[in-house]
Amino acid sequence: MATYLCPQDGTRADTTSLTWCCPVCRGPWDLDFEPDAPLCVNALAGRVNSLWRYEEVLPLSSPATSLGEGRTPLVPLTGTVSAKLDFLMPTLSFKDRGAVMLAELARRLSPDRVVTDSSGNAGTAVAAYCARAGLPCTVYVPDGTSSKKTEQIRAHGAHLEIVPGDREATALAARAAADSPGTFYASHVFNPYFLHGTKTYVYEMWEDLGGKLPDAIAVPVGNGTLLLGAALATAELLAQGLIDVRPALIAVQAEAVSPLATAFHRGADGLPGHLGRAASAAPTLAEGIAIPRPPRARQILAAVRESGGTFLTVTDDQIRTAQRDLAARGFYVETTGVACWAAVGDWTDRSLVVPLCGAGLKTGLAP
Repeated sequence: MATYLCPQDGTRADTTSLTWCCPVCRGPWDLDFEPDAPLCVNALAGRVNSLWRYEEVLPLSSPATSLGEGRTPLVPLTGTVSAKLDFLMPTLSFKDRGAVMLAELARRLSPDRVVTDSSGNAGTAVAAYCARAGLPCTVYVPDGTSSKKTEQIRAHGAHLEIVPGDREATALAARAAADSPGTFYASHVFNPYFLHGTKTYVYEMWEDLGGKLPDAIAVPVGNGTLLLGAALATAELLAQGLIDVRPALIAVQAEAVSPLATAFHRGADGLPGHLGRAASAAPTLAEGIAIPRPPRARQILAAVRESGGTFLTVTDDQIRTAQRDLAARGFYVETTGVACWAAVGDWTDRSLVVPLCGAGLKTGLAP
């Protein structure tokens, strides 16, 4: 049975508890979990057409909260670069992959309420899946969040708490609420079940490419949930003997808020004052990755290094150009979701996949 495990000090907790972080260091949990059996690409035909088709490698099964999430198309953009269209998810972003895992876990634990914090997409996803599960939900967002995203959160019946300040202030407000008795903190950062949802992004690529992976996978990185899920999946596929080499992880940040890229290129293992006083985020069109102090910074940096990957940054001008370029190719993607295309769209030396993480309807066209 899976248990929570603190990667810093080895503390453990039962996954049936509502403890949202390590009680010793207050850091995020990992999940001590190993897949029941290896996947066989030839055994997947006829299974449910959602991420739950990979049941052998998931810590939950038989979901009651599914909205059919996953199995998004993989479409060529150039001779070497393909796009994974995760903006076609039920709530129009890749966050559905992890949100369904959190809502399913919460449904089984029957808390008094669910709380989460978000710059928008994770909040809309958790709100939708809590609605599906019949769970009361409160979503904390910064006061600058896109009105289209807050409208979507309210539409799903969640209570919206708008927090003055940036993404860090919002996270602190949600964590204070998470300490209340009977509260399940559906954190895409602190709860590792979310990462076991996002890892299905890579399992889908592996299946669609006939049991292979590209040479590199580009991922936008703020709190790092998609990147860490990708690292988890590639490690599992390698351990199961289903791939011979792990692809390089190319992490992309906005130049205006790029603490991890700076630390990586300085050779640092983490961020100064890693979980200390909140820092302020500079304005950027890539609001979804504008995270100045991600709690899993050390894990993110280690995952990129272990994969042989690197960090790249993009400016707002590059994001504007990339959004319009993708729209001219038929893909209307939100500003955060185009960051990877802005960074690697002209690559020609190896096969690479970029995620198109959120629909353009969520933010509109960048001014």
